[in-house]
Amino acid sequence: MIREATAEDWPAIWPFFHEITAAGETFTYPLDLDREEGRGWWLLPDPDRTVVAVGDDGTVLGTAKMNRNQRGNGSHIASASYMVDPRHSGRGVGRALCEYTLEWARTAGFRAMQFNAVVETNETAVRLYRRLGFEVIGTVPEGFLHPVRGYVGLHIMYRAL
Repeated sequence: MIREATAEDWPAIWPFFHEITAAGETFTYPLDLDREEGRGWWLLPDPDRTVVAVGDDGTVLGTAKMNRNQRGNGSHIASASYMVDPRHSGRGVGRALCEYTLEWARTAGFRAMQFNAVVETNETAVRLYRRLGFEVIGTVPEGFLHPVRGYVGLHIMYRAL
């Protein structure tokens, strides 16, 4: 089940949010975000949205945030970001969140969805996005400093709605 995230969900999101961002392998976020800063980066106010995917027992399995990619004359393109608790990866949570955000964007009247910073070494995400109709429309060479692989490309991915 995917539902709107609330402030009460943050204690369940924070551990895997922190693990993922501190690892520095997939997000362009500061590695040292503390709990409150992280909350400000992830739990977005209206008109943007943040949702959680929960299991049958209410456990938060993953989360997504959705927003306009740009303001003003670029506000007709949506964007989204996803995090799945690594303990629940490989079970379709990321795909369900991505499909949810695509439907949200369609319903909200956006013309397309664009991801501005998909790390090329995040092969699982790139593969999922391609399966859902996204294409790489450009890559910033050495746009991301991976903690193990060094400088790697940062994809811009796009799909019309």
